[in-house]
Amino acid sequence: MAEENQKQKDAENNKPEIERIGEIPTMTSFIEGQIPQVKEMDEKEKHNKELFMIKVWLIALCVVFTCSMISGIYLVINPNNRAPQFVEEKSEKEQSINFFKSSSSKEGAVVVNIRGEISESSDNNAFSSKQNASSIARRIRELADKKEVKALLLDINSPGGTVAAVQDIYNALNYFRSQKKPVVALMRDVAASGGFYIAMAADKIVAQPGTMTGSIGVIMQTTNAQELLKKIGVDFNAVKSGQNKDIGAIYKELTQEQKLLLQEMIDETYQQFFEAVKNGRPNVNVNTLRVYADGRIFTGAKAQTLGLIDGLGGEEKAKEYLSELTGIKDIKILNQRSKFMEDFFLPFSNLAESSLALKQITKPRTPALAYMLNL
Repeated sequence: MAEENQKQKDAENNKPEIERIGEIPTMTSFIEGQIPQVKEMDEKEKHNKELFMIKVWLIALCVVFTCSMISGIYLVINPNNRAPQFVEEKSEKEQSINFFKSSSSKEGAVVVNIRGEISESSDNNAFSSKQNASSIARRIRELADKKEVKALLLDINSPGGTVAAVQDIYNALNYFRSQKKPVVALMRDVAASGGFYIAMAADKIVAQPGTMTGSIGVIMQTTNAQELLKKIGVDFNAVKSGQNKDIGAIYKELTQEQKLLLQEMIDETYQQFFEAVKNGRPNVNVNTLRVYADGRIFTGAKAQTLGLIDGLGGEEKAKEYLSELTGIKDIKILNQRSKFMEDFFLPFSNLAESSLALKQITKPRTPALAYMLNL
């Protein structure tokens, strides 16, 4: 038995070298066995790198956004730090540009812009760019109580708005003037109806020859969709305390009595408008005013001829009146709040307003009295 084992060992030792090598794993087979593991490690490393880069970019974006927000808030709180020094006027062109730049002067005039429809907006969205009439009126009253504010320039580009909203701003301007501080109104493209109404609170009014103004009057619009609702099978039932509780509803026609009630209200608010114009333009003949206070529109040049405005021009003429009324030569415009946040959220504002417009189209609108130019 021992001899057989010895012979078997000797036979194995005498095998060709190449056969014995075949029994040992070669380098090629070893590498081939490791390839899947190497590939898996490469993929993991690549994935980790991608995740790392994504994290870096997210952190960078967060840092930039945070810095922008902090800078915006800082500029809103401390507008003085961003205001350029007022440059002395050297020409009419420079005068126009420099006049509306914010100045670091401690005393001077302020600008209040009236843009678009004047109303109490029902849009409470944080991104809205609309100005509520009450916010404008509140700001005017606050400015009136500031010692450094010596005058106000009312920059108007508006076709008017709802009666109460217009009167709110008009009353605030009268309060400003009651503090012995003058107001100059500057009419832009349009200063009609309610836009014209608030200008009547100014000591002086400036417009371009081609400014569209006037439209002294009141309007209330109602919609009667009774026939349309019948065609589509929609019926409304109203349980009300009186026959006029649903006056102006879209599902019924106005009765003659209701028309008389609304006309009475229109006449009353029209008379308020007329009185505001008469008080604001005391040199205009009342009979002449009656003729042109029928809702018609006219140019700035015609308004000057009628005595409804004081001068033709733009910012230069407005500055001239401000200096004349305050006795301050070369009057400065005080620093205004930064528009950074408003500009930043403008795209969101447009989306929010588009959504609001859609809601207003699909929702029945309550009739409202308006000093509004309708074209």
